[in-house]
Amino acid sequence: MTEPLANRLGSLPSRSAPPYGQSSANLADILERVLDKGIVIAGDIQINLLDIELLTIKLRLLIASVDKAKEMGIDWWEHDPSLSSRASSGPSLEEENELLREQIEENRRLREQISALRADPAALPPTETLDDEPAAPRRPPRPKRSEPGTRAATRGEA
Repeated sequence: MTEPLANRLGSLPSRSAPPYGQSSANLADILERVLDKGIVIAGDIQINLLDIELLTIKLRLLIASVDKAKEMGIDWWEHDPSLSSRASSGPSLEEENELLREQIEENRRLREQISALRADPAALPPTETLDDEPAAPRRPPRPKRSEPGTRAATRGEA
């Protein structure tokens, strides 16, 4: 009984941490497996006061590699202009140029019409309508109310 405790346990496995090199290899293997397969962590936090739900926070965390996320159909970072230079934040340069050309042509046509109108008001082309239906008729004006003093007097007399 005078021998040290370590000698008395004999060859039983030690509960102490494995050597440094072996631990890092295991951590790398675990990280590789998690990124390869993906892991979902889900949890809900609920705050109640006297059986009245005040706040519910639903937490969903997905940890996966980019390839695995794309495989699952998650690729929002590719379409966010603040995260990817390849993401388009609007129309392409060609589309924008075409739109500007159309606006310039419309502007030129409208200027010609204004010049023709100033020269001869009868030269105005027929107006274009947006739809074939006639405009809805306006409501008739409301009848005017009598003054508040005359109303009160009428009610008082009756």
